[in-house]
Amino acid sequence: MNTPNFTIINAEYIKQWLLRNQKKLLEITTQAYLSFHEGTAVNPDSYFLRFPDNPNNRIIALPSSSEKEPFCAGIKWISSFPINISNGLDRASAVFLLNDRKTGYPLACLEGSQISSYRTAASAIVGAELIHPAKKHSSHMVIVGCGLISHSILSLMIGTGWNIDKITLVDLDLDRAKVFSNKFNNLKIETSKKLVSGDLILFATSAIEPHVLDTDILNNNPTILHMSLRDLGVDLIEKSQNFVDDVDHSVKANTSLYLTEEKIGNRNFITGDIAQLIEGEIEINSDKPRIYAPFGMGIIDLLVAQSIYQESLLQNTNENISIIGEFFPVPYNKTLV
Repeated sequence: MNTPNFTIINAEYIKQWLLRNQKKLLEITTQAYLSFHEGTAVNPDSYFLRFPDNPNNRIIALPSSSEKEPFCAGIKWISSFPINISNGLDRASAVFLLNDRKTGYPLACLEGSQISSYRTAASAIVGAELIHPAKKHSSHMVIVGCGLISHSILSLMIGTGWNIDKITLVDLDLDRAKVFSNKFNNLKIETSKKLVSGDLILFATSAIEPHVLDTDILNNNPTILHMSLRDLGVDLIEKSQNFVDDVDHSVKANTSLYLTEEKIGNRNFITGDIAQLIEGEIEINSDKPRIYAPFGMGIIDLLVAQSIYQESLLQNTNENISIIGEFFPVPYNKTLV
């Protein structure tokens, strides 16, 4: 066997792939959840690197492998530095390393922040389509946090056929909300510094502890996509149906779900996971609030990265793809000295 080439795939190629394959993203995400549920995907706990001088900053490692076609393995290395926003940079930056499942050799390095944001968006939408009573429709969507994740979720919603009558953007920085609004000038959008309720509420903030404690937002039994995991107080969790991507992954790291378990001493407040919803093993109750809080599983990033990589092999003349031959050393048993 020869050592493989090493491929670097940059942001522009990945951006165009994601825009071309929006429905496929939902299919990949659904399959990733089912693969994990059936035991054909390995998805260890995420590893958090934190910094003593600034608890807001972190870098997270998410390894995973697929034990059926497409056989592959890899790891996402993603940082979150909220102060970047004030300096004209993105909060999150990332790379994804894709490994050959047979030899373990790294095959490719892909820009990872876009994969991460769009897989998060796909996860949100797969969940929303399963727990929101109105099929692909929101009469009033409230978006809390006007960053890249919210942008990706709303873009993918529109791109996959959702109809949204009205949107309220909630952000402490109204200028940031205005920038967000300008990216969707064909939609009916208003802005607010104060949280309001709607039939569909998205949380995508950088909060590190609960700040939404008033249960009034639950009065009309909304669907809540709790993508940032730490916004909601325990009382809101207890009054709602709670759905996750995987229970063990979600109830940790000071998430709202973890704090709820700490208070009541069990996990009975969790209705079930996304695979159970997909398989029809559990049902929603539209007369109660419904919260979907996926922790984020590296297996989704992996299968998206693998799909991008496989397509890139057919387009190796693209200027946004760099193929490096002889990147790895000659194997030891083939050298003379």
